[in-house]
Amino acid sequence: MQTGDAVLIRSVYRGRVRWAFPHRFVAEEAGRLALHCGPGNRGKVMPRDPDGRYLERWVRGDEPRDHTWNRMQVLRLVRPEEAHTVEVCWDESWSFLGWYVNLQAPLRSSSLGYDTTDWALDLVVEPDGSWRWKDESDFAEAQSLGIFDAGSAAAVREEGERVLAERPWPTGWEDWRPPASWEPLPLPPGWDVVR
Repeated sequence: MQTGDAVLIRSVYRGRVRWAFPHRFVAEEAGRLALHCGPGNRGKVMPRDPDGRYLERWVRGDEPRDHTWNRMQVLRLVRPEEAHTVEVCWDESWSFLGWYVNLQAPLRSSSLGYDTTDWALDLVVEPDGSWRWKDESDFAEAQSLGIFDAGSAAAVREEGERVLAERPWPTGWEDWRPPASWEPLPLPPGWDVVR
C-alpha cells in the first residue's frame, strides 16, 4: 500500500455492513497502520433514532444510510491483531481535541480494505489525559439484545481497561497533517459486499 491509497474500513455484523468509511493510508510502523478519515469522506452509518438508539435496527439488519463525514479530522492507529484503535482527533481547523479508543474486533482483510465489528463501548481521552467511558447505555442495550453474553461483555470491558493501563497516548502523531492535495474520498463500489 502506498501513502494516500484509499482503504475502506467497515463494521460488519452477521454478514451485513453496519457502517463504512473510506480512509487514506498514511503509514505502517512496527505493524501499526495509520489511516486518515477527513471531512467530506462519504460513507454509510446506522444513524441514531430521535431517542438516541440504533442497536435494534443494527441487529435487525436494516440498511445503513448515506453519510458524509463532517465532524473532525481523525487519524486511526491500529494493529490488525488488536481489539481496539487509538484515534488522534482534531477539529476541522486542526485544533487538537484528544484521543478516542474504539473497542472493536481485530481487523480482517477485505477486498477493499479491512472489516471489523464495533463493540459499542468506547473511551474518550481529553488532551490532559483524563478519560471517560463512552456509550455505556449502548453497551448495556447490546447485552440486552443478545449481541454480547456476560463473558464477551466482560472481555470487551477488560480490553478497554487494558488500554487504559497502557495509556498509549500521546501517540507521536499529534502534529501530523495530511498533504494539501488529498481530496475527500467517495464510497467505493462494492462497499456492501461481504465475503
